[in-house]
Amino acid sequence: MVTKQYSGSPEDADLTRADSLAREIFSDIANKWAFLIIELLADRTLRFSELRNEIEGISHKMLTQNLRMLERYGLVERTVYPTVPPRVEYTLTAAGQALHEIVSGMCDWTHRYLAHIESSRRTFDA
Repeated sequence: MVTKQYSGSPEDADLTRADSLAREIFSDIANKWAFLIIELLADRTLRFSELRNEIEGISHKMLTQNLRMLERYGLVERTVYPTVPPRVEYTLTAAGQALHEIVSGMCDWTHRYLAHIESSRRTFDA
């Protein structure tokens, strides 16, 4: 996959265009694992193993991929301490904290409408 470079043009932020950089970013960030990682790092710094223990069902590989992606986008900061074994901690950057406000809203919306969604699914599936 070729990553589009930002040129500052309006097309880069147009989610309806297939080659939009904004669409690529949105696609990468808007996944269940990234949302959970951002939610957990909102108020605290965590080590890899702490994140993995907090997120039920995430594999080592998936957590690694998502943390790398979030770091690449400047949303998560990774700090390595020169100890034996090395201690690695993750925290949200200012941009990550700003995104957390949106993720938190999504989490709140899910809690608010969960019963409604479950009822709608049962009706639809019947």
